Amino acid sequence: MSDMTVKTPWHLWAVGGISLLWNAFGGYDFIMTTTQGAAYMTASGFDQPMIDYYMAMPTWMYGPWILGVWGAVAGSILLLLRNRLAVWAFGLSLIGAVVSLIYGQFINPPPPLAPEMAMMSYMPWVITAIAAFLAWYAWSMSKKGVLR
Repeated sequence: MSDMTVKTPWHLWAVGGISLLWNAFGGYDFIMTTTQGAAYMTASGFDQPMIDYYMAMPTWMYGPWILGVWGAVAGSILLLLRNRLAVWAFGLSLIGAVVSLIYGQFINPPPPLAPEMAMMSYMPWVITAIAAFLAWYAWSMSKKGVLR
């Protein structure tokens, strides 16, 4: 298919645009959490036990967090550029999301959330599911020759 032009499906622009908005928020949250710390978390509605939990996160967990967030942002941009490296970027993002999920759900679970924040307990699973979908989608578009 290298000498044929493959038409870009409309859904690539939809998935790419929505994923960029979603992942840009993840980038914003990463920057605010790492630069503003407890003040940002308090403003976001976290209670003190949850703030203490995140502030005590081991240094090695920044690796998966960085991979998850910035791999996803890069993957979204690369997807919109129709670049096949989006597959690798979303793959790294998925690895980061899975490691973060395993750490937070099984190795060192966070304290119980306040009742008004209870829905947030599902977010690690939602984030990992979205990361898996985006990795699969980019792989699928690459296999169809949409990504160059």
